[in-house]
Amino acid sequence: MDQADVIRRSSHLFADNLAVSCDGRELTYRDMYDRACRLAQALRARGIAPGDRVAVLSPNSFELIEQTAACALANLPRATLYTYHSHDVNRYLLDQIAATALLVHSSVYAGLAPYIDDWAIGRTVLVFGPEAPAGPLSYDEALARSTAEEMVVPCAPDDPFIIRFSSGTTGKPKAIYHTRRSWSEVTNEWRWATPMVTERSRYLCPIMLAHLGVALVWDMLTVGGAIVAMGTFDAERALELIEEHRATHVAAAPVMIRDMLDVQDTHPRDLTSLECVLYAGSPIAEPTMRRAIATFGPILCQLYAQSEALPATMLLPHQHVLDGTEAEQRRLRSVGRPTPRVVVTVRDDDGAEVPVGEIGEIAVRSGFVMSGIWGDPEGTANRLLPDGSVLTRDMGYVDDDGFVYLVDRKDDMIVSGGYNIWPTELEQALLNHPAVLDTVVFGVPDDRWGETPKAAVVLAPDVQATEDELIAHTRAIVGGVKKITSVDFHDSLPRTSTGKLQRGALKDPYWAGKESRIAGS
Repeated sequence: MDQADVIRRSSHLFADNLAVSCDGRELTYRDMYDRACRLAQALRARGIAPGDRVAVLSPNSFELIEQTAACALANLPRATLYTYHSHDVNRYLLDQIAATALLVHSSVYAGLAPYIDDWAIGRTVLVFGPEAPAGPLSYDEALARSTAEEMVVPCAPDDPFIIRFSSGTTGKPKAIYHTRRSWSEVTNEWRWATPMVTERSRYLCPIMLAHLGVALVWDMLTVGGAIVAMGTFDAERALELIEEHRATHVAAAPVMIRDMLDVQDTHPRDLTSLECVLYAGSPIAEPTMRRAIATFGPILCQLYAQSEALPATMLLPHQHVLDGTEAEQRRLRSVGRPTPRVVVTVRDDDGAEVPVGEIGEIAVRSGFVMSGIWGDPEGTANRLLPDGSVLTRDMGYVDDDGFVYLVDRKDDMIVSGGYNIWPTELEQALLNHPAVLDTVVFGVPDDRWGETPKAAVVLAPDVQATEDELIAHTRAIVGGVKKITSVDFHDSLPRTSTGKLQRGALKDPYWAGKESRIAGS
């Protein structure tokens, strides 16, 4: 079923159901459809035609789901920009996809105002949110002046549907796009891979809808469930919302889960409605996993995915075995098995498959990998193999039972004295130290070895550890060749709004004025 048909159908079958709740505002499916039609008509009145790209720059907000629906109805590919990017990067991305419209939240517009005249050249700009200006930029005024007449626009399965920008770990972000057909298949795969959703389901989304938060959005819209989004994450408020809405599904980064567990220990809420806690974005520390299972129940689902291939693998609740056999405990370090309609292989630098257990680049094949990189046929060709698999740029291996283990990003590998060292292995070792709350490892220049592993560490409250102690700890686990050689202590580590550690923010200053081993890393 096409996404436009999903929106029309749900507006009739589930008209009075809660569709969206965010920061105290709510919409039923009937009202969401009305506002989506008004937005679609407002964009058409401004000359925006089917196939034109609409960019959205916003934190989680009340309006995002109606914008998603409007773009589906009007056959307008929707591109999600990121609030943590600089103005220069977002302007580059707007130009890269030749966006004809920009929908921007008022909290972002305040900092964007000096640039808006330049950004608005050749495109429509509408500002939404509580502090939006009146006049021609006003999103709400545009909707109020538009008709709610049903929008019927021809759509083809291979029409571009959504554009998601890569995180840009090397070079500038890439515009990954999916067609209406492939995104429908993405939606279907979630139904296979996670507990079934119904019109009684409530999806709490404390993480960005532009990232992991998108996971269950279209499933909820299809069955008439409710999407409860948080404008900004607050652990105590997240627990309140679970209790208040009887949330059944949650998607969160491991660091968010840890914060919620800390609050639950002192201000407990009724969490018995939960059926699925989906986590992704970074490894979860074993102590956090144990606490989460004890608190939420056996409902953890670990997701491995990226914009180019989602979902790819999942570690399901019954595979989170804390005190099982050696094999079961080893699988806790994996990202699970491929979801039902996905094939995962591991490739060498020439694209050939490597034997089981050997490290190479993870490749994912399914009917819903990326359709391409917008405006970059060469980049698309470099990521797609002849059999349709997409190269993920993640290094890892597969065991005899089909469980996938990530080693690290291909570009994050540290080469020290001729040895390949993967930061993730060292990070996992450090997180097993009782004093370490958070950590990230990266290579820094070394006159003798070329580069050497350094750890940035956040210590747990009221616990102490020295640099020498942590170095010795990693030596005992991974050996003298791979151990960290220095430690910087921090109060917190830089993360994106999705909880992903920004390794480059810590690493880059050490390479300033020097030639990094990997260009652009």
